[in-house]
This record gives sequence, structure tokens and C-alpha cells, in this order.
Amino acid sequence: MSEQPTYTDPYALEKELRKVQALMKLEQKEDLEQFKIKSAQATIGERQKRGLTWYPVKITKEEIGFGGKLVLEIERPAGQGGLHLFQVGKNAALFGNIPGRAASDRPTLSGVITSVKRNKILLATNKEDLPDWVDDASKLGVDLTFDEVSYREMEHALGKVMGAYESRLAELRDVLLGARPARYRDEAEATLYYPSPLNESQLAAVRHVLAAKDVAIIHGPPGTGKTTTLVQAILETIRRERRVLVCAPSNTAVDLLTEKLAERGVNVIRMGNPSRVSDLLLHHTLDAQIMEHKSYGELKSMRQTAEQYREQAGKFKRHFGWEEREQRRLLKEMAHQMLQDSDNLERYITEDLLEKVQVITCTLVGASNRAIRHLTYETVFIDEAAQALEPGCWIPITKGNRVVLAGDHQQLPPTVKSDQAARDGLRETLFEKCIKRQPNSARMLEVQYRMHEQIMEFSSGQFYEGRLKAAPSVARADLPAYDLRFAPDLPVEFLDTAGFGFQELGIEESRSIANPEEADLLLKRLSQLLEVYDPADHTDDLLTIGVIAPYRAQINYLKDAVEDNDELVGLMEHRMLSIGTVDSFQGQERDIIAISLTRSNAQSEIGFLSDIRRMNVGMTRARRKLLIVGDSSTLGSHPFYKAFLDYVESIGAYRTAWELQ
Repeated sequence: MSEQPTYTDPYALEKELRKVQALMKLEQKEDLEQFKIKSAQATIGERQKRGLTWYPVKITKEEIGFGGKLVLEIERPAGQGGLHLFQVGKNAALFGNIPGRAASDRPTLSGVITSVKRNKILLATNKEDLPDWVDDASKLGVDLTFDEVSYREMEHALGKVMGAYESRLAELRDVLLGARPARYRDEAEATLYYPSPLNESQLAAVRHVLAAKDVAIIHGPPGTGKTTTLVQAILETIRRERRVLVCAPSNTAVDLLTEKLAERGVNVIRMGNPSRVSDLLLHHTLDAQIMEHKSYGELKSMRQTAEQYREQAGKFKRHFGWEEREQRRLLKEMAHQMLQDSDNLERYITEDLLEKVQVITCTLVGASNRAIRHLTYETVFIDEAAQALEPGCWIPITKGNRVVLAGDHQQLPPTVKSDQAARDGLRETLFEKCIKRQPNSARMLEVQYRMHEQIMEFSSGQFYEGRLKAAPSVARADLPAYDLRFAPDLPVEFLDTAGFGFQELGIEESRSIANPEEADLLLKRLSQLLEVYDPADHTDDLLTIGVIAPYRAQINYLKDAVEDNDELVGLMEHRMLSIGTVDSFQGQERDIIAISLTRSNAQSEIGFLSDIRRMNVGMTRARRKLLIVGDSSTLGSHPFYKAFLDYVESIGAYRTAWELQ
């Protein structure tokens, strides 16, 4: 860990934050450019193929939402199913194909997607009425639009952080960025109220959270029960505090925490729209809670009356006299007044719910949601903080008195689209800065419950100072322990293709690379391993297999090759076998992980593979068996892979591809 910096320059923090702000602008510019390339310059047909447009569509229902704004149910023809990128929370716009108008001059109605079903979406618009052009359009479509909101909220939060002076936010900023020491109470005084099966390092992390006056970090390497520990820390915190905010950069992580807290009986409200549609999650959304409130019947009646007034006003079309015009005006006024009253009632219901709630969960940007924008919290928890861009983390932090960060900076960093912004430091997260500059702020979880100890050992030495220990339940859990028909086998196996002439192939017009012969060898070894396995004997505990490659071209080849492999294609159909990049396996685990390193060239160029955090994630997805295929002559010049080759040699896990012939 790097030493805590001493800021002799009083403007050093401001300079650092201004740099982050500039990098964020670069990222926004690149994101917008990429979006334009994918969308604005394409025809409707091309946009449909890319999953950015539904066309044609029809409006199947109109409802009044919060603030009297129109919510549209939009449906596409059933035969037009297929892959698309529409998802809850994304910005979208209804557009009209008006005869005689150029594509660049199409009228639009903007909104946010609040629900996605197979061929239907709900679009919450920013208007109270449907515009007239909807009637004039020969056909309607709906486009995904660029998300300005996230960037605007990050910019706003950074501005608040830079401008903070002699306030709690100014103190938190200085602590998180290492300009003043973090303060702690005596951990021995942190009495835990709830009994739990947590191990000693997990309990130490919970006590550390309770002792922190400014910041606490839960550092959770793979399989160490970070989510379980975080939930326990939240439970202990709400025993002492009235209401806390729990955030994460991804909807999936927010959903998981919401479910875990709800299962423990916590009064939790999930802001925004969950990506996983489970009954438990839906029950805890703000909308569902409003519908269960004792005043909801009155609210519903007011909205229905307003809708009736609106419908009556809508019956007056364009050609009518003064009396009809006056009648329409009165009906619209009555509808508007009724909607204002219903909005006031909804605000009252929302405030009543938020007053009683123990935990509010949302994404980082969701912390600025209109319904909770004004709230402050004693403690803000941020999960997956090592995967979150720094400006995103500042959004909830501006509302807190102290901060708890959870994550692992030795796993995947946040996605950054601008190469320059990534090179200049945007990938460095607030989690990383704080754990380096305030080493005393972190407690690492040291017992992992996922991997055989030999799978864990290399990662532990390279990334976690050798501190990880395998729980007794997994330490010896290899394939024969799962089913005795598996021959005694090595939990880790490196299959070396050096000298075989398996040369990588560059794919024209892309930076992707494939190595078909290496892929074939990997699948051959996998088939050999699974020869004795019969899924019918394990209906309640099916074996799971993940195949990982660093390049899209290699993944595509592997998928095609599996289609021609009788033993493996059945596993794919039953969802026991999945193939993807490391990123697609983040946060997941499989009984067997097989990795094709792909690179094989005379120059020892390894490209993507030099991102060793990515390899850490790939290797630590495996529970019982880790199979890696690669060319030692290409890999061996890199210190990380040289250390890995030494490790497999030391445990007898090195094999040459000649042995499979």
C-alpha cells in the first residue's frame, strides 16, 4: 500500500478533483460520440438491428403518473422480437414518421423506461398530454436516447464536493482523499446486538464499521462473504441509527442487497426500478409501498376523476365554437387541479413512508431521485465501490455524515469508454484512493468459502499478501469429492501449448484475436474431464462449467465449436455450461472454470492479458477445478504469468499439450 500523502499545497485536493472533473467530461464526450455512431447516423432498420429502436410501435394504454405526467404503454409487433438494449431506467423517446418531413426533423416525446416486457415497454414522459403529431404520424417508433442525467448528477456532486468549506462534506472529502486522518472509537466498545454465524475477520469488519467516525472499508476478496458481512453491518447500524442509505453502481447489486435485507425483516424501500423482477423486490419498491398505504384509495380515486376530465376535454377536437372551447378549458383546469391535489397527497404518502423506513436502497445516481433528494443520513453504505467511478460515489456521499465502502480493488475496475480518460486516471476509484491513503480504514475478510485451497493459493499470494484461508468446507472440495467417478485429479491444471505452433489469428477490422487450435484443445480436455459425469445422478446439484476467453473472436469460435460437440452442446442447452468474457462472470462462480489465454506469438505480446486484475477474477470463479490453456513461451516474459507458471510447477499442476495427443 502507498503511504498516506501529506498535502503541503492547500490547493492539491482541488487540483485532484478538477482533474477528475476534466476526465469525466472526456468520458462523457466519448460516450456521446460512440452513441451517435451507433444511432444518429444510422437508418431506422440499422438501429433496429443494433437493438436501439423499436419500429413500428403503437400506444396501447395511457395513464397519469406522478406530477400529472403521461405514462405510455408502447407495444411492438409480436414478430419483431429479438435482441435489444431497452432496459428500465434508460432514456428513450417516442418519434413520429411524418410524411414529407426529413429524418432529422422527426418530432419526439422524451421519457424514461419504467418497465420492459417481451414486446412492451412503459415510458414515463415529461408531458401532461400527448402532442398532436402523434395523430398525424403514419407510423410511430421508439428510440433509446443518450443518458445526460447520470453525467449531470456526477458533475453536480463534484461541484458540491469542490465547493465544500468548513462543513461535514469538506471533512469527509479531506478524509477520503487522505488529507486528514480518519477517526475511530475503540472497537472493543462496539457491542454487537445480533447473533450471527460470521467468522472472526467478518466480525472484526462489522465492529470496525461501528467504530468508524468518518470512513470504514470492508475489503472482500473473492468468496469471502462480503455481502453477508455488509448486511450484518447494516443491521447493526440501523439498531443505532434511524435511517441509512445503501447504494451500489449496478442495479443487480442493489437488488441483491434489498432482497437480503428484506429477508432479515428490515423495513427497506428500493428506489428506482429493480432489474430482477421477484415478488419480494417488487413489494419493496416505492410504487408498491405507496399502493399499500392507507391513503392510496383516495389517491387512486382522485387520479381516476382527473383522467375522466381529461378524456372529456379530449373529445373536443379542432373544429369547435366558443362554448365548446370554454367547456374544454374548464375541464382541463379541473383535471389539472385534481392532479395537483393528487400529487400533494402522493408527496404526503411518500414522506410518511420515508419517515418510517429503516433502509433506502438505490443506485449511486438514484441517490439524487426526486423523492429522496432532500434527505440526509448518518451513514451511507456503498457496495461494489471498487467498480464505481469516483464522481458517481460522491453523489450519495454528499448526503451522509459518514461512509462505509465495500468492494475489492484487486478485481474488475469500472468500465471507462474513453481510452485517454482511462490512461489519465479515471479508472482509479475513490475506494482505491482511500484504501491506499488511509490504510487503517480497511478490514480485509480473510476466510473464503468458494475455492479449493490450491485454486485460492496463487491469487492469495499475488493480490492479498497470502492472507486468504480456505474454509474447511471447501479446502479439499475437488471434483472427486463431488462425485467419486471423477478420477483423482488436480484442482489446478495448466495445459501448455508451447512448441505446438498454435498461432493466434488477428481478426481484420477489429482488435480481436482468436486461436482456434487452442480452443479445440481446451474443449477436448473439458470433454475428457466430463466423460464420467451423468447429470441424471445430480438433479438437485448439477455441475456448473464456465469457459472464459479474453477476446470476443475466441469466444465466438468456442461457442461455434461447442455446437459441434455432442457431449458439450447438451450442457449448454441445460444452462450448465456458459461461455463468455471475464466481465460476464464477475460476481459469479462455477464448479469448473476453463480459461483459454489465446495469445501465442513470437513477440511475446499479451495485450489484454496484462490486466492482471481481470485474470484474478477469471481464476477465482472456480470452485473445484481450474483449467487454463496457454502458450508458456508467449506468457513467460510477463512477471505475473512467470509466477503462475512457477506456481503450477510447484504443485505438480503443469502439463504439456503433448500429453493429450
